[in-house]
Amino acid sequence: MQILAIDTSTEFLSLALWLDGIVLSRDILAGQTHSQQILPTLRALVDEANIELKVLDGIAFGAGPGSFTGLRIACGVAQGLAFGANLPVVGVSTLQALAQQSGAEKVVACLDARMGEIYHAAYEKQNGEWLEVSAPALFKPEDVPKVIGVDWVGVGTGWLVYPDVLQTVYGEQLREMPAPDHQSHPTATSVAEIALPTFEAGLARPAHEATPIYIRNKVALKMSERVNR
Repeated sequence: MQILAIDTSTEFLSLALWLDGIVLSRDILAGQTHSQQILPTLRALVDEANIELKVLDGIAFGAGPGSFTGLRIACGVAQGLAFGANLPVVGVSTLQALAQQSGAEKVVACLDARMGEIYHAAYEKQNGEWLEVSAPALFKPEDVPKVIGVDWVGVGTGWLVYPDVLQTVYGEQLREMPAPDHQSHPTATSVAEIALPTFEAGLARPAHEATPIYIRNKVALKMSERVNR
């Protein structure tokens, strides 16, 4: 199975080629330059693999939640490439991708959503598959849902921005909190790993069905709303 995976949901540009278990990847701190860097970086990655897109089995992308602009870029590029190469697509939750790359069995994934909020979800691995304990949603850090049991691991940028608040919520249920390193963002490698079973089962979708996962419906606040927050 050969898959291209894309994630631009955070300030990082992450690309990966999954080639029958061998992974070639790029992770770049792109800031606001995803749209300028993604195609040249993708071309370099494809050239390194000496492969053409049309021979791939599909394209996976980080569908969200995350930066609105970033999600549109990942979805748009995945859709355009898939149309051109006649490939199916799979959209993957960025929070589940965080859980996947953590290596843990019980994960509370949180991404900074700005404006004093976080994207939050909780997952537990059972029989090798992720069970969604708490569905992806937008919360103020102090209002995140509780989880049951202990040995939970915190992952994602939300934990780096609001460590004290989240640790207060989960307390002794936590086994570990994330370190401030590049693994705090979803990677294309973990997106590919999650998408792989869907491709193998023949359940990938046509390119025109590729859509981002938007959780926050409102991007900008009015001036009065900013004052009152």
